[in-house]
Amino acid sequence: MMKKMFAPFYLVILLTSIIAPCRAIDNPDAPDYVADFQQRTQKFEVAIHQHAKTTQDFLKAYADYEQFLDKELNEAYKLLMAKLGAEQRGKIVQSQRNWVNYRDAEFDFIAENWTSKKFGSSAVLSRGAYRTSIIRDRVTLLLNYLKNY
Repeated sequence: MMKKMFAPFYLVILLTSIIAPCRAIDNPDAPDYVADFQQRTQKFEVAIHQHAKTTQDFLKAYADYEQFLDKELNEAYKLLMAKLGAEQRGKIVQSQRNWVNYRDAEFDFIAENWTSKKFGSSAVLSRGAYRTSIIRDRVTLLLNYLKNY
């Protein structure tokens, strides 16, 4: 009877010991870079999902969003570099180079796969969405790293 009573307690302890190490320790005094970034993305996402009606509208909206994301990526990278020590800067430089290679390979795949011939005018939507998600995810990751400093 006693074992059954404490079973939920042990389960909570077990789950806590498994999940707790997976959480990063963020600096509670650090600015919320991710929330600020997500707010800045809103106008671009609205332009894509609510205002774009034609293929040309979508092309322009995704091009504008991608340009914005590239600027955000560079800014997040610079902010992070300023916070890191020499050894960590070397590691993030290498990581960023590897990510650029990954991004370029993904962009090649996207361009070759989502063509008008295969997907018609919806290819524009797919290419734009996939390309921007790759950059947006990297920006978010770098901004999450900044929470620790």
